[in-house]
Amino acid sequence: MPGRTESIESMEQLAVGWRALVLDRDTEADVRDLPGIAVRWADCRFPFWNCVTLTEADADAALFEQRLGEAADIMRAKHRPGFLWLFEDLLGAEARAVVRTAAEKAGLEYAFPGTGMAGDVLPLPEPSHPDLTFVRVTTDEQLQAYADLNSRAYGFPLGAGRDGLLGSTLWKNEVHAYLGVRDGIPVTCAAAVETDGRLFVVLVATVPEWQRRGYAEAVTRKALFEGARATGLTRATLHATAAGAPVYPRIGFRPNSPMQFYALKR
Repeated sequence: MPGRTESIESMEQLAVGWRALVLDRDTEADVRDLPGIAVRWADCRFPFWNCVTLTEADADAALFEQRLGEAADIMRAKHRPGFLWLFEDLLGAEARAVVRTAAEKAGLEYAFPGTGMAGDVLPLPEPSHPDLTFVRVTTDEQLQAYADLNSRAYGFPLGAGRDGLLGSTLWKNEVHAYLGVRDGIPVTCAAAVETDGRLFVVLVATVPEWQRRGYAEAVTRKALFEGARATGLTRATLHATAAGAPVYPRIGFRPNSPMQFYALKR
């Protein structure tokens, strides 16, 4: 079983990585480290850039309920919706037993599950896929394609993904972001960004009609391969949705903490 250290690593990768990605979107974004809470909130239309997470290990039930209430109050003060990212394995046993009831009390509703993962997976062999050509994102047109793939895969309006990514120089220069192109059309994408001595995999997406063909695994391998070649890093981390979770153990990632995503009640 993964240790507590890996669960803390997973939470800290979110806090450190999202700081850079959110500030890239908006230099006036709300990026604060409060007692027990990390705020990473761009207040844009792309919900993944609007994030709060709890940062204390072994919080008991009373402290957990307090922090949930504080996090919900922060979320209510914003214009755009986002998510509370909750790492279950950071909580004490008492807190884990009251997660749903405490969230309800705070005015939060369960949105979807996830899984933190990490592994010393690098270097990897240079990847390939018979259907795909890999293209690094370096232009505004390619960045829009990357944004649109994420919007389509996660069910967001196209404008949401574009609001999160268009205009970014970070994504075109420092993030190792790749499109998987089939017959001239981008169908899948993945990115890796250097975060505190690791490669942090972010925003992996495949359009629904081309899923379950190995495309996400191939383009993730490409982003990791190129990121490792540029940085020399050997360890990588990510946060997977339930749909994506089966992909990453094939690359060498191991789950370290179940995650729950919560939104404000509508």
